[in-house]
Amino acid sequence: MSEDAAHTLMPQVAEWNLVNEDGVMKLRRSWAVKTFTKGLEFFRIVAVLAENEGHHPDLHLVGWNNVTIEIWTHAVGGLTENDFILAAKIDKLDVLDLLRRKPSD
Repeated sequence: MSEDAAHTLMPQVAEWNLVNEDGVMKLRRSWAVKTFTKGLEFFRIVAVLAENEGHHPDLHLVGWNNVTIEIWTHAVGGLTENDFILAAKIDKLDVLDLLRRKPSD
């Protein structure tokens, strides 16, 4: 997928960032979770979806409460429409009880 095509799809996954890492375009999003174990639970929920979709994102737990997901298609070395579909499905997961509240909440 071209970078222009990816930018066209970005409004469908507005919370995600389009990143170019060493020439590989990826979707990346981060969340702050309440605790380390809530981060692991977050990943468990994402893993069930990923298994069902047959599409597996890179999952990162940094520190005790920061989770980041990167999505890209390894076989093509970049993004496909399926990456955007997976990102949209992750956005719909019921994980609010795992996340830290923003100070304005």
